[in-house]
Amino acid sequence: MSLKNNPILKSSTIRVGLTIGDPSGIGPAITLKALKLLKGKANITVIGDSFVLAKTAKALRIGFMPGKFIDLNNIRRKDFVPGRVGFLGGKASLEYLDTAVELLKNKELDCLVTCPISKEAINLAGSKFSGHTEYLAGKFGREDLVMMLINNKLKFSLVTRHIPLKDVSASLTRAKLENNIMNTVNGLRDLFLIPRPRIVVCGMNPHASDNGVIGTEELKVIKPAIASLRRRLKGVCLKGPFPADIAISEAANGIFDCVIALYHDQALIPLKLTNFDSGINLTLGLPFVRTSPLHGTAFDLAEKPSLANPNSLVAAIKLAIKCSLSQKRA
Repeated sequence: MSLKNNPILKSSTIRVGLTIGDPSGIGPAITLKALKLLKGKANITVIGDSFVLAKTAKALRIGFMPGKFIDLNNIRRKDFVPGRVGFLGGKASLEYLDTAVELLKNKELDCLVTCPISKEAINLAGSKFSGHTEYLAGKFGREDLVMMLINNKLKFSLVTRHIPLKDVSASLTRAKLENNIMNTVNGLRDLFLIPRPRIVVCGMNPHASDNGVIGTEELKVIKPAIASLRRRLKGVCLKGPFPADIAISEAANGIFDCVIALYHDQALIPLKLTNFDSGINLTLGLPFVRTSPLHGTAFDLAEKPSLANPNSLVAAIKLAIKCSLSQKRA
């Protein structure tokens, strides 16, 4: 599975690995559309299944042109149904990801861009899977990864990710919050070349609890963590806890570089309201840059690939290249 004999495109020294995600979702369609838009502008190796991509290309009426391509040939043709959640798609999507991990560990790729997968499908295939971030953390021995979600107006770092809302309070600890902020500072400096990051932390409760009137998380966890980090971090503007609506509004107006969100929807709702198409998921804390589109498998669109919008994937590929170049300069 060597890539050593493949030439590097002159337009980019960064070798991007791109997994097609769940083959029954819109990953194959947005992959082909993104490759067409970025033709000659990026050095991309696609990891997937040639039958699925060829079938999708035919439906899109475009040429099947993946360029550098690793064909795992892991989809049984007679069983393949676009738009259907199933264990075959879950198994295949995990195999694409494992292949990319192997190439990254062998230093044959510089960064990874992942198309959407289905947690349900992967679990149906018999693998316990809660998300790309958690899976990559295990594969690379990194316990404290941070999910940064980005569009062209906002950046968020999530303290908790895919857990029930009722469990957020118990999961919120000083150590977890401090680790999140430290990783965010490092990411803003190393990947975005922001030497003096401006960061705001959201409160968990309405009005950031009104000084303990509406909940105690701000007083017991958030304020002590911020106070501790202010003493240790140099050259960082760290504010909060602010009511989430105020924090996000001020960040959208350029006052802050990044918002620390305490739970999933605290970040996802404003991101998708402000600019869904440019949304990107960036993992902080890995030894390489990993990005993905800020949307799911969209099984309902898989049978209508012409409707699949590749903009988020194109943005994810461009950001992976940009951050990898910054990482090499650091």
